[in-house]
Amino acid sequence: MDEQWILARRREALQTRAEMIQTIRQFFLSRDYLEVETPLRVPTQAPEAHIDPVMSEGWFLHTSPELCMKRLLAAGYERIFQFARCFRAGERGNLHIGEFTLLEWYRAGIDYGDMMDECEELFIHIAEALGRGQTLTYQGHQIKLERPWERIAVREAFRRHAPLTMEAAIEAGSFDETMVSHIEPRIGRTGPTILYDYPASLAALSRIREDDPGVAERFEIYLGGLEVANAFSELTDANEQRARFAREQDHRRTMGKPPYPEPERFLAALPSMPQSSGIALGVDRLAMIFTDSDTIDDVVAFTPEML
Repeated sequence: MDEQWILARRREALQTRAEMIQTIRQFFLSRDYLEVETPLRVPTQAPEAHIDPVMSEGWFLHTSPELCMKRLLAAGYERIFQFARCFRAGERGNLHIGEFTLLEWYRAGIDYGDMMDECEELFIHIAEALGRGQTLTYQGHQIKLERPWERIAVREAFRRHAPLTMEAAIEAGSFDETMVSHIEPRIGRTGPTILYDYPASLAALSRIREDDPGVAERFEIYLGGLEVANAFSELTDANEQRARFAREQDHRRTMGKPPYPEPERFLAALPSMPQSSGIALGVDRLAMIFTDSDTIDDVVAFTPEML
């Protein structure tokens, strides 16, 4: 297929994507958020067993701007957002690409419940600004954005849709497989679903719930069958975060992957970070929904295969 024709065919989707991004920017600026830019190339990053970075002269192209943005929070920046180009090795498919765009925002003085509310407001703002009202059509399904959105605890989602409990899936090492096979296909089809309170063992950089230490204050948003965002109430305990990083480093070694240098500057700043919540939203996947595209290829100008 002629590549120039492919580029020309993507014009309408890229126009919608651009309008969507400008609408998002206006939303945050109107709420006194500061738009920031942090380096793409960093000496280390948060250790994650299942995410591999791209090397760049002994450093890494970041997989997320999370650590740098949290250091800004710790320095007193109360509301910040960023459109960040991110890079992950070995990611390619209809929903994945090795170079992609994340929207991340962080806000002091709130928790993940407040962040859920802000996400609802943002998505509705985008849809209305693009002339869609509060109903989208994606892959033949109508998605109603009206509030309140469905909110389901992960433990409850397993009870409703899976053949085993959340705890049993964790013990069997089949949590991700069960999520993909039994839960994700059944949520977020007719309206957004917020899946919250992930197992404490999957807390990543999120805070553990004081009243339920088995789960973390983490949520993901599902829309049109796609997972589009991942959010936390942020952990500020440097000792706990260091211990979690150590466990991820051990997982990487067990999988035959090299560990990362410890992010010491981030860990040193962590105790100064206020109570806050942050989120990473996949801009490319959101563009897929607003353009009714079934593949990420249709909402980016160039795929790796075209370069």
